Amino acid sequence: MPRMSRRRASRPVPGPVPPAAAAVAAVSGTGPAAGPGGRRRRRTEASAGRTARFRASSAAVAVAVVALTAVVAAVAPAGAAWAADTSGYRYWSFWHRAPEAGGEWRYATQGPGSYRPADGEVLGFRFAVSVDAADADRPRTDAGFDDVCGGTPAPGTGSRRVALVIDFGTEADAPAGELPPQGDGGPRTECAVIDDGASAAEALAAVASPLRYNSEALLCAIAGYPAEGCGEQVALDPGTGRPAGAPEETAARPAGGDSHGSDGGGDGDDGDGGGSPAAVWTGLGIVAFLALAAVRRARRRRPPPASS
Repeated sequence: MPRMSRRRASRPVPGPVPPAAAAVAAVSGTGPAAGPGGRRRRRTEASAGRTARFRASSAAVAVAVVALTAVVAAVAPAGAAWAADTSGYRYWSFWHRAPEAGGEWRYATQGPGSYRPADGEVLGFRFAVSVDAADADRPRTDAGFDDVCGGTPAPGTGSRRVALVIDFGTEADAPAGELPPQGDGGPRTECAVIDDGASAAEALAAVASPLRYNSEALLCAIAGYPAEGCGEQVALDPGTGRPAGAPEETAARPAGGDSHGSDGGGDGDDGDGGGSPAAVWTGLGIVAFLALAAVRRARRRRPPPASS
């Protein structure tokens, strides 16, 4: 039987794909572009979109954090001032009239034991409860040198005249069981004649003794007032800023002028220095809520790990 040879049918070789068909296949995802390379490209594009959204959410979080920091920085002084105003100190503060500031009272930058007044100066002492130098009550008079020393003859060579204003404060500032020597009738004024080079403390001792000092040379009493205590801490009423349980001071504090602390600090301020604690915490709560919402949104849009 003759051997029959079998030939395998050859498969047709595909010809070149027309450009138009290739473009359609690439767009529809059915051609060669839909292979591994196309899928990888689409995953890359999707990942890039998620990353962009994540970065936008992260930027929102950053903005919220910056806003929160700004609010804290803005209200911190107010909160600090409110907390500080809950206690003060009862003491004698030392002042001088500053001609360069229009004759306003300024807190002395030196103590009375080291300050050497010039002829014709006006010095003041005020007993009160104060939080700090910037908050201290000024002497309650605008009396000038001529008002105090106008009737005292000018001394000869080697001496000088110094006008002194001694304000014993009000009943609200007085220690328990004591009253100001002048009552609420206003400050006491004296003209002291002292030797050249004498200190303000020596001028004060010449007209308002006895003086009392503590072991750290802090002036505790003038003319024997107060009889006890020296710079003790006093609880204040947050609503009035005055000693707790004491009536409010009725005499108005002199307006204007800068007050410099005994440590050479900055300008004083007669304002309360801050808002209410409720408003402060309300603002912080709103900003914190916005920051938390931004963080949660960023977590929901966090891009998944890149696939190989």
